[in-house]
Amino acid sequence: MREYKENKELRILSAIGIILVAAGHLGYNLFDIGGLFPYYSFHVFIFLFVSGYFYKEESKDHIISYLLGKCLTLLLPYFIWNLIYGILATLLHRVGFTIGQDISFYTLFLAPFDGGHQFMYQFPSWFVPVLFMIEAVNVCMRKVLSLLRIRNEWLIFAGCLVLGILTVWLAIGGHVWGLYKIPGRILFMMPGFQMGYLYREKLEKYDTLPDGPYLLLVMGIQLLITVLCGGLAFSAVWVSSFANSPVIPYLTVITGIAFWLRISRIIKDIPYLSGKLVTIGRNTYAVMMHHIFAFFLVKAFFYLIHILTPLCAEFDTEMFLSEINFIYLPGGTEASKWIYLLAGIGIPLLIANLQKAAGKLCQKRD
Repeated sequence: MREYKENKELRILSAIGIILVAAGHLGYNLFDIGGLFPYYSFHVFIFLFVSGYFYKEESKDHIISYLLGKCLTLLLPYFIWNLIYGILATLLHRVGFTIGQDISFYTLFLAPFDGGHQFMYQFPSWFVPVLFMIEAVNVCMRKVLSLLRIRNEWLIFAGCLVLGILTVWLAIGGHVWGLYKIPGRILFMMPGFQMGYLYREKLEKYDTLPDGPYLLLVMGIQLLITVLCGGLAFSAVWVSSFANSPVIPYLTVITGIAFWLRISRIIKDIPYLSGKLVTIGRNTYAVMMHHIFAFFLVKAFFYLIHILTPLCAEFDTEMFLSEINFIYLPGGTEASKWIYLLAGIGIPLLIANLQKAAGKLCQKRD
């Protein structure tokens, strides 16, 4: 099987994607380029694009081992952390918190595939089970298509795109709800995965336009979309909140990824910055899993200051105990969101490093 060297450009793109996710959960629009590229119009699809880019065509000839590998790398750590956060939520319920559900068979094993917001302290990780399902559907689909001798990547992408557009159309009509959201998410997000693979196989070699004209073109197209179509953001997890035609979400996915992909290429040649972003890009799983908990720790710190000192007098204890998305801003200043953002990236990186250190220690003992 082919082996791939680390792709710094895609690592940086992944890092940018997870930073946008964390900033989005803070309501911090610092990186949306003056509102031109709203995070929720494309950022989830960055991870689908990157996953599709690294898909190996020969995987369809080893489906069982491929899926077992995905279970080990995606689902096993997810369910371990799901249990840990379930225990945390249940214990916090006993001291006055009302955030998340208690541990049960449903919240441990079924809810992850039916929304993924069961314990709330790690709700952005809803994406992990969905990505696993997309990977599974993709490899099985490609096996069937290969048996039918259908190997045209443009045709495969077009088919997935049509199904995605149809799903958005049904969602706008209110038909993608309840259990229908499970296949709805897969069909809606599948074009993003195929887009990554199509880019690597067919388009990357032609991506040679100089930075200036490239960025002007992408930003010009995005400006036109923004002027003609109000409300570009949508909810990928719930397959909802589409304000325009079923085609527009995929246009903004393309322009958003195209813009940040080129920014990633530019950053790649800036040693210090690229090094830091590559590190984040290697740990997007950890940041996705833990940044909401990191925000919670920051709020807990301010809560302690509130109860122990005269400072932070305006801290809303009721909101802290009941609302995971509550963000306390000292002095009411938006700039204090930087505290949360830095913690939302730094604490998960620390957790990831501790995991790696523990793993190496266990290996030495063996």
